[in-house]
Amino acid sequence: MEKPATAAADLYDKSFIQPSMEKFGPDYSEDNKKEGSLSTSLVSNGCVDFRGNVANKETTGGWKASPFIIVNEVAERLAFFAIAVNMVAYFVFEMQQSLPNAATHVTDWIGAAYVLTLFGAFLADAYLGRFKTIIIFSCIYAVGMVLLTVSASVDSLRPGPCTARPCNKATDGQTLFLYAALGLIALGTGGIKPCVSSFGADQFDEADFDEVQKKYSFFNWFFFGINMGALLGITLLVYIQDNKGWTWGFAIPTAAMVCSVVILAAGIPKYRYQKPMGSPFTRFIQVIVVSLRNHSRGVEVGSQAALYEVRTVESDIVGARKLPHTTQYRFLDKAAVITDLEDIQKTRWWLCTVTQVEEFKCFVRVLPIWASTIALSISFAQLSTFFISQAAVMNRKLGPNFEIPPGSVPIFSAINALILVPIYEKWMVPIIRTRTGHHRGITSLQRMGVGLFISIFALASAALVEKKRRDHYSKPFSMSVFWLLPQFFLIGAAEVFTYVGQLEFFYDEATDGTRSISSAMFLSEIGIGSWLSTALVKIIESATGGDKKGWLRGTLNQSRLDYFYWILTGINALNFLVYLLVSRRYRGKRGNGTSVRDGEDVDN
Repeated sequence: MEKPATAAADLYDKSFIQPSMEKFGPDYSEDNKKEGSLSTSLVSNGCVDFRGNVANKETTGGWKASPFIIVNEVAERLAFFAIAVNMVAYFVFEMQQSLPNAATHVTDWIGAAYVLTLFGAFLADAYLGRFKTIIIFSCIYAVGMVLLTVSASVDSLRPGPCTARPCNKATDGQTLFLYAALGLIALGTGGIKPCVSSFGADQFDEADFDEVQKKYSFFNWFFFGINMGALLGITLLVYIQDNKGWTWGFAIPTAAMVCSVVILAAGIPKYRYQKPMGSPFTRFIQVIVVSLRNHSRGVEVGSQAALYEVRTVESDIVGARKLPHTTQYRFLDKAAVITDLEDIQKTRWWLCTVTQVEEFKCFVRVLPIWASTIALSISFAQLSTFFISQAAVMNRKLGPNFEIPPGSVPIFSAINALILVPIYEKWMVPIIRTRTGHHRGITSLQRMGVGLFISIFALASAALVEKKRRDHYSKPFSMSVFWLLPQFFLIGAAEVFTYVGQLEFFYDEATDGTRSISSAMFLSEIGIGSWLSTALVKIIESATGGDKKGWLRGTLNQSRLDYFYWILTGINALNFLVYLLVSRRYRGKRGNGTSVRDGEDVDN
């Protein structure tokens, strides 16, 4: 068995490790205030301004830059939701697809859009940086929107009106053109989404206590902006689609997407920019490869083992601060054990730094939390598919002259979020903070747990309402659409708590070099949840007799959608129990990189 070169122990010097930020809580607050927070107006996190100089807090970032980012998100979400809530109807009525197929195609598309965030995050971290990635993929998004508008406006790109059964199906060419448009939109979304929230958070210096508090307010208002865009998309634009046609309905969000690029570009002088730090996936693979190689060579990690770190103030990951060593996942420490002094001169495929190993540890730590919150995305996928299908066969009249379009019914969920976020941010957090002592009222893990718990009742409510509609109001348009209010309200409340909690959690637990990837992980949950929803629909459809005799048929009144909802209720309940176990055992990175539970003080 090879022994580590103890003579090289002095090459790893903890005194050079700089924690990314001080610990939170009362001590953090007082310490920073006593020290005057920062003695300089320059940021401490390596961000630069648009000229390439170290960013000045007096002229860049904070709430001087954040409004441009939030307004950009409002415009982009308006475009996305205007499409998402209407695509089932477009597939059914314009492309002549069955309801189950249309629902699965929409969830597949939404799934692809969010899973592609991993690709966008990779490009941002490795090559382009967050701002350039957002701009480039916004242009791709806009091209997709243009093609979608062309699909809706040119008759030859759609099958003719259905005058007799069976209807004429869309040709391969027509379908391919539509899928190409949706594919570009999904790719654009994938490039934009993982970067926007992280780019917004980059505008706040983590070493400045006042800016840290503003960062968490930014996350809440960022989510508020998402729902404002969704609200406009599912009300104004859906109304236009119903009354002016698909061409106008898609052309207006296309214009909104172009405007979002202009709005974002207008803030260029105000932003703080993080430089690309290289691919975190490459660094992760290096840690795994070196750990396995050293394990096969019999290298052990013990008190006498020398762990390698560069002797500079910054780490050798461009723009990233050093991370101190932690004892969790000791196997990975083998990648940083110095077995031969000559290894120090080699590449990171032979010897990794402590910071590189700790970066990978931070990524591994969040995987159980990530996996145990996916179930909510399965339920949330129903918001743009079966929830809307229910609304389409219900009484949506408001007075004698106005009828709510089916695609606008998710307004119940969006309004809920618009109400809850300000109430939670302005009134609930200060009250809860006085009782818990936590600077955010409750921890991000607790906030996610509240959302997952609410989701159980959201789907149970959906099952009960659907059974009542089918058994007692089977005649079309005989049951008021307002019976759907509880399920929309509850799923919206679940999203408010879980989504914002995830924004906070995944950003906090990320290291300097993994911000975009961390955001992409969280967003990929929505995509994977959508794909799992598609798989679940197909499994249930096949297991219960197909689209002619099963629970999910082409006609909603002949389906047993309530049974499907009860299955989702059970999945959410089981997932909540799993989440409780995982979150209680979670020990993650706090500001200085040490391994502690969310909300606890650092124990050094």
